[in-house]
Amino acid sequence: MALNLTLKPYERIVVNGCMMRNGGRKSTLTIENRADIIRETDLLKPEAAATPVRAAYFLIQSALIYPERRDKLASAAQQQLAKLATAFGTELRSHVFEAANNVSQSEYFAALRQLRPLIKREDEVLGPPPGEDASAGDQTRIST
Repeated sequence: MALNLTLKPYERIVVNGCMMRNGGRKSTLTIENRADIIRETDLLKPEAAATPVRAAYFLIQSALIYPERRDKLASAAQQQLAKLATAFGTELRSHVFEAANNVSQSEYFAALRQLRPLIKREDEVLGPPPGEDASAGDQTRIST
């Protein structure tokens, strides 16, 4: 099944490790086969990876973006996720296990999605990272 991506003007995406930017108009891309794709809006800035969940998110994101380092990054992500398994109650712990399962199946974007509720909870407990207001939640983004 094809994936249709509608991009805003000048929106960036990473496809199979290649950063691309849309032109000055809204456009739609149809991806007809499997590719590693992530929108700029889903990317975490390196300096925001200062908490345990965000560190795991950043490792998984990096595995998605840098295929040449994927094995090492995925292994580090699994280790970080293992540390998180005992940090959350039953309700949120399943997200950690699902993320780990997705990483083991090379479904990195799905793993990132599983971590979003944990980032929200982490922000409730620890507060948002410096430079991010409390209402931003998981809106910290990369600028490259």
